[in-house]
Amino acid sequence: MKIEKSRKRKMFKVGTFSVIILSFALSFISCKKDDDEVPTTPPRDRGEQQIVDKDSLVNYLETHYYNSTHLDTIANPNTNELIITKLNNGEEVPEGHTLLIEGVGDSKKVVYRDTDYEFYVLKINQGGGVKSPTFADRVFLTYEGSLLNGSVFDKAVNPVTFELLALIPGWRKVLPDFNVAESYVDNGDGTVSYLNVGSGVMFLPSGLAYFASIQPAIPAYSPLIFKFDLMDMFETDHDGDGIPSYMEDLNGDGEMTVNFEDSKDPNDDDTDGDFEANYQDVDDDGDGVLTIYEDIDGDGDPTNDIGKNGIPKYLDPEEKESNQN
Repeated sequence: MKIEKSRKRKMFKVGTFSVIILSFALSFISCKKDDDEVPTTPPRDRGEQQIVDKDSLVNYLETHYYNSTHLDTIANPNTNELIITKLNNGEEVPEGHTLLIEGVGDSKKVVYRDTDYEFYVLKINQGGGVKSPTFADRVFLTYEGSLLNGSVFDKAVNPVTFELLALIPGWRKVLPDFNVAESYVDNGDGTVSYLNVGSGVMFLPSGLAYFASIQPAIPAYSPLIFKFDLMDMFETDHDGDGIPSYMEDLNGDGEMTVNFEDSKDPNDDDTDGDFEANYQDVDDDGDGVLTIYEDIDGDGDPTNDIGKNGIPKYLDPEEKESNQN
């Protein structure tokens, strides 16, 4: 009977009132941008700190194990089922468990702020939904953040909504690799159950977290661990110009970058050089015609209205045709 119960799909129940309240919690300590705090001392070199952080993360992964066999017996496991345990000196990994370093596999690699970063992800469940968030979307999830010493600095046991662009960069690098829940059920009592959610644990170097910024309960240069269960995502169009925000990442680096030292930089995400990234700019090329009005064929997509120079009209200041004319 116990085995049969463990094989049932795992559900998350969400109280409607709790969701409404917690969905506004965008300023939780675990997820604010590292840019929001000004370090009190000159920051360390990012490349050098990454080497230190990688050593710390690998040491943690090599000295902690998790209940892998138990998770394998569950059809759609989530982080509520995950147990991570420290391996004591001289102790062998118990039967039915796996070292984290084996569970995460190879490190993931990204470039952020001109620095090569490596991080690790333990995938507990892919998620049964057909959608995955992009780096620029909103997500609906539960999470728990902790230091490598096990100290929990923040958590949300009921799902909250976050803007990925408002979070520390690690979230934007990890969540797009997971799917949302397969479905949900209205329980008729003010709660909702999510089925087959995307679940995992991310192990981040400080450079993909808060880096030099000191946060309450988080020292500067701290590698961080986040457990998460992804229920849903919502595509964003921050400036309402008819172009999903993720498509306004012109240089394809998974970030919204603006070169505040060179307004003519052709490799950032600010076409007209007004120091406002396109995803927040209602007139991307600065030609006086709103981007949404440069959808000449009226199909709701300005990106496929190509001008005489071979680029979309909303990115070409020489093209001033408007669908309002």
